[in-house]
Amino acid sequence: MQGKVEICGVNTATLPVLKAPEMRRLLERARQGDKSAREELISGNLRLVLSVVQKFAGRGESMDDLFQVGVIGLIKAVDCFDLSQNVQFSTYGVPMIAGELRRFLRDHSAVRVSRSMRDTAYKVLQAKERLTAESGREPDVEAIARHLGIPRQDVVFALEAICDPVSLYEPVYSDVGESATVMDQIGDTRNTDEHWLEQIALEEAMRRLSEREKRILALRYYDGRTQMEVAKAVGISQAQVSRLEKNAIRQIKKNMSA
Repeated sequence: MQGKVEICGVNTATLPVLKAPEMRRLLERARQGDKSAREELISGNLRLVLSVVQKFAGRGESMDDLFQVGVIGLIKAVDCFDLSQNVQFSTYGVPMIAGELRRFLRDHSAVRVSRSMRDTAYKVLQAKERLTAESGREPDVEAIARHLGIPRQDVVFALEAICDPVSLYEPVYSDVGESATVMDQIGDTRNTDEHWLEQIALEEAMRRLSEREKRILALRYYDGRTQMEVAKAVGISQAQVSRLEKNAIRQIKKNMSA
């Protein structure tokens, strides 16, 4: 375990570690109904819980809560571990603990996801862990979809649905005196402060025009009419429309640059 992690009511520095032969003996006794062996197995694997919990830090939940959830996953692993399988307990226990933590974070996420989508995501994660254990490498989306017998897009949507939200101010790059955030990478180049100021200035300049000038500009640039069509609608000559239009545009430019 790297570093010290503060868990309320638990001195993490003194957590015991069970060796493989002792683990085997305790598992056999626990299978025979020995409750004290079961308790010793749980307390002897709390460091395993702690090592998994550390990977889920920074998700907006307290380490105490995550540790308790991880212990639930450990208890399930202890109760369900198959002694006939030639694998170490940690190989089985780590995915169980991680799965319990993922479910907790998913169900307590600020972004609400439908129950059916969460169920699909849970199946996808289980399949991902199973295929990883079998092949020794992480499966791609196609492999998971084939394993579950569902469309590829369902796998993609399910995985995206349980992704943790990222703050727009999350640093993605940092250098001496400089840093770039998510917002810098996806920023809207149109709705900037400068654009808002220009929009305000344009609206203020438009308010200073006469009602006839406003109508002419609206017909010309919002409705897309020709000067001849505007002249008929307003009841004046095309020459007058042209003069009023040019004058209005000139006034707008003048007021915006003032």
